[in-house]
Amino acid sequence: SISPTDDNALVESTMDQLNDSLAHWIQRALPVRALVMREISEENGAFDNSTDTKMAEFTEEEELHEYDAVTSLLLNVTLIGCLILAYYVKKFRVYFLPESAGALLVGMVLGGIARLSTDNLILFEFSPEVFFFVLLPPIIFEAGYSLNWDGFLNNAGAITLYAMAGTIVSTFIVGGGSFYAAKMGLIRDIDGENPMEALLFGALISAVDPVATLSIMGNAELKCDPLLYSLVFGESVLNDAVAICLFKVFAKYYDPSGPDWSESEIPNALLSFFAISGLSVGIGVGLGLAASFLYRQTDLSEYPKLETSLLLCFCYLCYATAESIGLSGIMALFFNGIVLSHFNSYNLSSTAHVASEHIFTTLATVAETLVFLYMGMGVFTGRFKNYDVVFSVLALAFCAIGRLFNVFPLSWIANCCRSAHNRISMQMQFVLWFAGLRGAIAFALAVNMPGPNKEIYATATLSICIFTTVVCGGLTNAMLTHFGMKQELPPGTVLSDEESDDGQPMHSLVFSPNSNRPPPPFPIARRAAREAVHGIKQQWSRFDDQVLKVYFGGDTGRAGSRGSYGHHHDGSGNYELTARQDFGEEGDDEPNGHFVK
Repeated sequence: SISPTDDNALVESTMDQLNDSLAHWIQRALPVRALVMREISEENGAFDNSTDTKMAEFTEEEELHEYDAVTSLLLNVTLIGCLILAYYVKKFRVYFLPESAGALLVGMVLGGIARLSTDNLILFEFSPEVFFFVLLPPIIFEAGYSLNWDGFLNNAGAITLYAMAGTIVSTFIVGGGSFYAAKMGLIRDIDGENPMEALLFGALISAVDPVATLSIMGNAELKCDPLLYSLVFGESVLNDAVAICLFKVFAKYYDPSGPDWSESEIPNALLSFFAISGLSVGIGVGLGLAASFLYRQTDLSEYPKLETSLLLCFCYLCYATAESIGLSGIMALFFNGIVLSHFNSYNLSSTAHVASEHIFTTLATVAETLVFLYMGMGVFTGRFKNYDVVFSVLALAFCAIGRLFNVFPLSWIANCCRSAHNRISMQMQFVLWFAGLRGAIAFALAVNMPGPNKEIYATATLSICIFTTVVCGGLTNAMLTHFGMKQELPPGTVLSDEESDDGQPMHSLVFSPNSNRPPPPFPIARRAAREAVHGIKQQWSRFDDQVLKVYFGGDTGRAGSRGSYGHHHDGSGNYELTARQDFGEEGDDEPNGHFVK
């Protein structure tokens, strides 16, 4: 047995051994602990520094977010104010202040306040990319979608002359005048050695945007001549696409580093322009037919939300496709809208039909208002440092001269192919000349213009846009009165029940003066030409009815005549099947088929 004394001695010996072992372990662990503690301390210090930096960045982002929120609030309130201003302009018939001019002036005031209040002007600046890829597509698509196909074809000759040939003439007159003015020393801040730079400016400033004029001519109280309205609207929607095509083509041949240019490049540039135009139209028509075929062969009409959503997606798909392969998205989208309206509108359910039309009209209205609002703000937020008053005045004079040689000679050519009672009168030609306003497309192209003299061209373009929109747009009512273009609708005018917000019919206004009078005798050659054109149009109409509309949709109830049945808007948001007015025999030349936005 073990005595208590021995037991205590054993315990004490064991404890001493444990203490020695623990002391030895602690002695060995202290350096490691010191190293670990030092590393932890360094990591904590780094973490603290990182945390402070991240907190500072987070605070800065929060402040920026709050600033952007306040700016967005201010822009939304301003947009609402512009729309209310447009309402009062319509209600009280303030013809000297077009809606677009009002939005532009409001934008100038807002831009001035923003320039004095803050240095962060990002949300107040005009962005060409946002304009071309967000705001412009709904405007162009709505123009094509609400356009009457028959009315467009009936006046296609005169419209094509103004939009295609007229734009080319204006481009070379404005560009040539600017180039030789610089060469003579009248203008110091633009290139007097490389004519391609001046031609770029001539192309972009030839983009006519008569939104202000159309907003006045569209008022039913003015009773504007329907043929005049047709020509102005038809030119405006095609001219923009033509001007952008010319600008892109000339940009490919422009070298800012030197005048490496020869006269042989101009014919090549024009051939490239016509090729791009044709391919762009092909893209728009092709995608429009593809979309119509999809709607025709499926039961999408059972799901109105999907119908409308797909239609909006096809709109942007067409524009993006053309732009991505170097073509004109505007021209493609315009003809895409025409094709979808002609074929696919009959494939839609009544709910989607009404919804899509109102959605596109609403988007176009908001986009147009925003465009002019940002143009006005660009006067103060554009940060332009170079401005040449002499060049701005000369450029405005060149635009007027170019418009003069655009309208009057081409109207004479168009009148040679029109019947005597349906010609474009001299008074109408003066109004067409005056209605050549410049707008946002010209300014957006100027902001994107290459070369060292970009700011000179941008400021001159903005000055011309403001002058034509405010002054020329405001004087349109006086011009209509002076030249007798405000008149009662004569017998033979057929108004549809579907009217736009401006009081003008949306799809069908046929104006045929002296329609009951027998046509005058024509020479044999002219009569033969008319019969040939009439035969071609009849063959196209038969092919359209018997082939295209079977596979892609459309009004197939013509039964061999030009009258048709289709969706018709009763003005209250409901569509029904009703007879649509005939546009008359093509042998009667180009009747004043009226189509409006």
